[in-house]
Amino acid sequence: MTDRQLTILAALNLMVAVGAGAFGAHGLKRMLTPELLAVWQTGVMYHLIHALGLFIIALLGARLGSPLLSAAGVVMFVGIVLFSGSLYVLSLTGTHWLGAVTPFGGTAFLAAWAMVALAAYRAQP
Repeated sequence: MTDRQLTILAALNLMVAVGAGAFGAHGLKRMLTPELLAVWQTGVMYHLIHALGLFIIALLGARLGSPLLSAAGVVMFVGIVLFSGSLYVLSLTGTHWLGAVTPFGGTAFLAAWAMVALAAYRAQP
């Protein structure tokens, strides 16, 4: 994935995350239990953080030129889909078995950040 594509993906994910946060605060507040609303908010928080992470990866990719950063961006996006996506669906449907998917997203986040660290370590000063 190119730096340009990662930047577009980051911007779109930030847009969706902000919308999800607003939807949770205004649209879901009366529909969900406090516990499920907290689950939704956790999904939004991790979505926002890792969408910003996609921007960071795009900027570092332009600077460092490491193919590992491109892969890290893909892995981070997969993490957003699995982690935040599973929490969004769990909140809206009450389907608790989706909670089993969430740790795979968290693992993808950890792997992506490790890939960023490795790419920076390998970069020429």
